[in-house]
Amino acid sequence: MSEKTTVLYASIGAELIQFDMDAEAATLTRRGSVTLPANVQYVWPHANRKFLYAATSDSASGMGPAGTTHHVSALAIDATGALTTHGAPIPLPYRPIHMATDISSENVLVAFNNPPDVRVYKIAADATLGAEVPLPEGTDPGIFPHQILAMPDNGHVILIARGHDAAKGKPEEPGSLKIFRNDSGTLRDEVSIAPNGGFGFGPRHLDFHPTKPWIYIALERQNAVDLFVHDAGKLAETPAFRVNTLRKPDAVIGHQVVGTVHVHPNGRFVYVANRANNTVEQNGKKVFAGGENSIAVFAIDQRNGEPIPIQHADTNGIHCRTFHIDPTGKLMVCAHIMGLPMPDGTEVPTRLSLFRIGDDGKLAFVRSYDMETGGKFMWWMGMVTLP
Repeated sequence: MSEKTTVLYASIGAELIQFDMDAEAATLTRRGSVTLPANVQYVWPHANRKFLYAATSDSASGMGPAGTTHHVSALAIDATGALTTHGAPIPLPYRPIHMATDISSENVLVAFNNPPDVRVYKIAADATLGAEVPLPEGTDPGIFPHQILAMPDNGHVILIARGHDAAKGKPEEPGSLKIFRNDSGTLRDEVSIAPNGGFGFGPRHLDFHPTKPWIYIALERQNAVDLFVHDAGKLAETPAFRVNTLRKPDAVIGHQVVGTVHVHPNGRFVYVANRANNTVEQNGKKVFAGGENSIAVFAIDQRNGEPIPIQHADTNGIHCRTFHIDPTGKLMVCAHIMGLPMPDGTEVPTRLSLFRIGDDGKLAFVRSYDMETGGKFMWWMGMVTLP
């Protein structure tokens, strides 16, 4: 294998599966897998790319029933990309919705949505997981935390809190961006960024531009992407730009939300997932009711960071929760968490969809790999370039 081999991993329930990936040929080859303590929620690589950290839980997603088994596990990656457990998993208090390490992988950062919380755990010199880092009393995780990341300076951490739409007689609960100073894993001096008090602001996921002081934030509840400017860990109080992500924003069907956002490695394009899995009853069976499952493609104005829509590419699946761009910038893989019957009697299965990325940033569908899930969700997918 080459020195710059990139491996793709995808989860089905508690199983984390390895695929060898050929970006030039746009192919995946399934290899082995490991089984973790419970369903995979999120995975993050160590900075040295020799280890992975996997957050797992038996809880339902969202605000569903709480389970009893929640962990972060360390996994060693061998020269072929195969995974083995590395030390004992550490228990968590609740379902982890997102997890990352800081830039130097000295700490694991964990966000919880139900109840809202944030925790930090040490990573030992041998990459095993260690003790919890105490946080100051009164640390505020916001309403429905959804993602936590170290900022590029590693001196700050950003926690996204999505909030909730008004529903069932309850008023809207505001979203926010929580910025913390990172003091060797201790998160201090929280600052809350919440345009309009957080109302009409439902952030879910963000990505950093590779060279500019720009943060692209996908707004799940508004089907939009915001651009925030940052400087030395400080964010502007309001976005410089907001752009809708939908092909037909005035013709939304049912529950339509955005998901993951990723900036292309060359910094010239940004991509946002639009997700729908609405169903209607047809002949006693639930079938897909319609909605937009697409990747919204934006060219980035290199003068000011403005995202300019250039394409809406159908993902060829249902509910693309995660997608990833290979480090060469030539290939995108979209992971769909589920399949659904169609009104015409056919069925779209759970699948991985592969797209070539052109020099103009636009996507061209190549092929899909259908996945046998046994009724479980393909909840997470990502790529790791091996050392």
